[in-house]
Amino acid sequence: MKFSSRFFLPLLLMLTASSPLRGGAIYPLGIADDKIMAKAYQGDEKLIFRVSWSGGIKIGELFMEINRLEDKTERFEIKVSVKDSGMFHFFYPVSDTFVTIVEGAQRLPVSYEVNQKEGRSYRARRYSEYDQEKGEVRYRKNDQEPVVYQTEGGVHNEFSSFFFTRILKLDSGDSVIVPTFADGKRHQVVVRTGELTRLKGTVRGDVNVIPVTPIMKFKGLYNKDGDTVIWFTDDDCRVPVRINSKILIGSLTAELVSYENPLCPDLPEYHSKNLESVLQQPEFELGD
Repeated sequence: MKFSSRFFLPLLLMLTASSPLRGGAIYPLGIADDKIMAKAYQGDEKLIFRVSWSGGIKIGELFMEINRLEDKTERFEIKVSVKDSGMFHFFYPVSDTFVTIVEGAQRLPVSYEVNQKEGRSYRARRYSEYDQEKGEVRYRKNDQEPVVYQTEGGVHNEFSSFFFTRILKLDSGDSVIVPTFADGKRHQVVVRTGELTRLKGTVRGDVNVIPVTPIMKFKGLYNKDGDTVIWFTDDDCRVPVRINSKILIGSLTAELVSYENPLCPDLPEYHSKNLESVLQQPEFELGD
């Protein structure tokens, strides 16, 4: 069994499949919360996750960062890298990098570059350009001829959708749509918000968290076999402290072990004062 990026990616690429319909209802488009965006999506942010397979076996790390590319503009770089660790390095080394450039109030992608180094010999480069006004995505793999896809509207990619979901207006029990391009077409991805609960022992301390579940129904870039759940802190920074995704064999869990953002200090007093809102929900420890 190869522990390549197809096993790591469900933790990040979870907004790549869904249907806009549930019980005949059409869900509204997700709307960004300006207050949250002002802190959680302004650049100079770094996140490191420890990735473990079923049973707590560490298999790698995920590194994420958001950087502002130009002063006083709404243009940012999302950089994500995946690295194996431990015994899996000897069986199937992985060193993959994903770079997305986004801009504007909706943080829509302009370009997306993937560089994969897996195993002893596999190497691949994928590059996409997004023309959001024309509704086109121009895709090229290695030295192959580029392919142009029509999207019929603005779209996110796998990584910009992750960070955009983080800054949405999220209300318990509600579902919204985040249009996302994957597998050569535009998908109206449904994102569901669960009940506020509490997570103990995180790198941010004991915090109230909002569980968010995107619904995945197609292959994308990886194998998967179930839902992904992301736990965001219930504050103006919406820090993703935990991500869990079921795959074909077992599950993967990414736990945040390091976080840097000058606009987002720890908020122990804020979270301790909001205990009443989560008394009806069970607390659980990081790693449960």
